[in-house]
Amino acid sequence: MERERGSIIQNIDWITIAIYLTLAIMGWFAICGASHSYIESSFLEFLNPEDRSGKQAIWMGISIFIGIILLCFDKRIYKDWAYIIYVFFIIVGIVTIFVSRDIKGSHSWLTIGRFSLQPAEFMKFATTLTLASYMSRYGFDINKKQDLLASIGLFILPMLVIISQRETGSALVYLAFFIVLYREGMSGIVLLTAISSIIYFVVGIRFSDVLINDVGVSMGHYAVLVLIQIFSLAMVKFWCKNDNTFLTLALVNIIGTLGAYWIAVYLISFNIIVFQYLLITFTVIYLLLKIRLAKEKRNLYAALFIIGSLIFYASCDHVMHHVLRDHQRIRIEVLLGLKDDLSNAGYNVHQSKIAIGSGGVTGKGFLKGTQTKLKYVPEQDTDFIFCTIGEEQGFIGSATVLFLFAVFILRIMQLAERQNDRFGRVYGYSLASIFFFHFTINIGMVLGIMPVIGIPLPFFSYGGSSFLGFSILLFSFLRVDADRKQRA
Repeated sequence: MERERGSIIQNIDWITIAIYLTLAIMGWFAICGASHSYIESSFLEFLNPEDRSGKQAIWMGISIFIGIILLCFDKRIYKDWAYIIYVFFIIVGIVTIFVSRDIKGSHSWLTIGRFSLQPAEFMKFATTLTLASYMSRYGFDINKKQDLLASIGLFILPMLVIISQRETGSALVYLAFFIVLYREGMSGIVLLTAISSIIYFVVGIRFSDVLINDVGVSMGHYAVLVLIQIFSLAMVKFWCKNDNTFLTLALVNIIGTLGAYWIAVYLISFNIIVFQYLLITFTVIYLLLKIRLAKEKRNLYAALFIIGSLIFYASCDHVMHHVLRDHQRIRIEVLLGLKDDLSNAGYNVHQSKIAIGSGGVTGKGFLKGTQTKLKYVPEQDTDFIFCTIGEEQGFIGSATVLFLFAVFILRIMQLAERQNDRFGRVYGYSLASIFFFHFTINIGMVLGIMPVIGIPLPFFSYGGSSFLGFSILLFSFLRVDADRKQRA
């Protein structure tokens, strides 16, 4: 191989590194504010290795040092060693289940001397590397069933390992890889299915006990059935692209739904939910007949989508009350407004909102946050670190952090798009998706618009494994990007 002119130093994207260092420094100051009390008298005390701020500073130094080493490796090494690294961390993850001690119900930490490491944070790097390597192999086609299933399997396996460690929040991060598959040509049906499932669950559970006054049926149940009809019609129109079928089904479903509601309210009282099931059954039968008679094979996807939606919705209540643990169910109920629990499940979020709101526009100042200093918010230097920023730096500081993260993620996407091979592009989008997922869920969790599932804010939340894991992901990609001009 022969490299175009320019050393590795010239080819490294220094803009991304500058944003990374800015976020890291801001994160360290946030940890200082969240973990220290009013009695601190010297700046040097923040570097005390016995305190959290000091430990985080050490991990930051280690991460930057390892990042520099990673910049020295050739791009081909990452691709060639991907599967070995993947298998290694899968094995480590499985071993962790049996040898780690119980920490708040989780078996996800390995203790090495005075240090504790969470293998799940490094499994993201291994999975990203392997997925990029697999999808860049010769002959790969995302539209081939075996290639798609293999790609999904590569990140489902570490998900299962992490779930076995009882780290549900960390496992959910791997769903971000679906964004990468979509970028590489995966059918939008998968994303539609995922989004619609979330909507079914939220709407069905949130309004299950709310009755429609005029007809006396569950608003949640009725709304989900109508949503299934709407989503399936959208599939017929935009995926199956059968205009005649769409028009027929649209007319039947719209006239049938509105007509049944009008009759139930003004003429004869009856259970309109039963009628909605009849409309959905008619839709499925009609789609199957069109497959047989008009050879509209894509209608099968719409029919399967409807059947799958009905099965999923039927299982929601069982999952909510018999599969989820009590604390998980309560968190969802609090989030959906089904229960007020400000002393237990809703306490963290409630206190977090108070802290952020008390910061006002400019904040109370560094180390001057009362909610933070008096330890009202549990996990305020880890999962709820953003409330410290809101209280001490106010709206301006919070907006600055949000802006920097947005620029950071968009910059990574820009670098991903300029890669000259699929390996670099997939790696870049995997990295951007992971950061986006962490950023969105963590901020939403702190603001009370998403469930509390224990996902750290990159470069801000206290934790050496987290900071090192994110740094390894980033610096490896920067090395891959630096070699994008490599040619034979």
